Amino acid sequence: MNVAAEKLDPTPLERRDAATGIRETARDRILVIDGAMGTMIQRYKLTEEDFRGERFKDWQSDLKGNNDLLNITRPDVIREIHEAYLKAGADIVATNTFSSNRVAQADYGMGDLAYELNLAGAKLAREAADAVATEDEPRFVAGAVGPTTKTASMSPDVGDPGARNITFDDLREVYADAVRGLIEGGADLILFETITDTLNVKAGIFAAEEVFEEKGVKLPIMISGTITDRSGRTLSGQTPTAFLNSVEHSEPLTVGLNCALGAEEMRAHIAEISREANALVCAYPNAGLPNELGEYDETPEHMASTVGEFAKSGLVNIVGGCCGTTPEHIAAIAAAVKGEKPRQVPERETRLRLAGLEPFPAAL
Repeated sequence: MNVAAEKLDPTPLERRDAATGIRETARDRILVIDGAMGTMIQRYKLTEEDFRGERFKDWQSDLKGNNDLLNITRPDVIREIHEAYLKAGADIVATNTFSSNRVAQADYGMGDLAYELNLAGAKLAREAADAVATEDEPRFVAGAVGPTTKTASMSPDVGDPGARNITFDDLREVYADAVRGLIEGGADLILFETITDTLNVKAGIFAAEEVFEEKGVKLPIMISGTITDRSGRTLSGQTPTAFLNSVEHSEPLTVGLNCALGAEEMRAHIAEISREANALVCAYPNAGLPNELGEYDETPEHMASTVGEFAKSGLVNIVGGCCGTTPEHIAAIAAAVKGEKPRQVPERETRLRLAGLEPFPAAL
């Protein structure tokens, strides 16, 4: 272990080493990741004063809606949400850090808080998970890293296709801050989720590997892309297999999809990844498609029936919910997949697999 690693508290380090046991757990059964954080926060009907707390009572801009700030100003709310999902049957809880990066927090003038938000978010999830974990039923904390609000491979200007509003190196620094906070807060895994631009997550993977080397630890990585609509492609234009080919070099623990689509609309895309991935497959769709008011109406029973079919068909290793889902959805999903055999990771021939917008398997 290097000097940098020795500066960390040994207890989180020991815990993170043990987190590799998720692979063994996933061999025996389908695991469950939690549901939506934002949907649950809305249930609390928090005010501007709740978001500000005492520390930010004189902040120059409105803070309501900055859900990640609640890690600092209303940690009791975030802890309660984690506890509710764990009680519902979640094996993995994701930290409330989706927007805890300098790019996203710049909208509130809080870019300098990125590290602190990730640290606080990971600690809250860790406390909740440790409170219920047992040797027979461990609980894992996934440090959630969102896509930021900028894209590295797409132009923000329709009149200038070559324009970019952020660079790979900028993103690398942004993601490194987040990953450091998550590691030091006690996360077991790093979850890059809701990926719309593959170049962004490649910067994130690069940053994570640098931070792992810096800290003397190596956490498993989960990678979850987003198929933005019925086109069957990510926002940057890749098909599921092309996306998979672009990120498999990182040897992730899981690859899969979340957000944008309901379970029924996501099924074909998850099936495609399931056929090709030499990693565990994770799927956590929305509670259906949004209605005309932007709300999600799919009941826990209906969603669980569809996700349960994913399991019965051998497509998945980890399932859960994204936008619109609640502990009720997670409890129903956990019940639906209980006893179902997890997907078997296929043995694949070794070959060069490339990708642009489409996959390109090179000849042997």
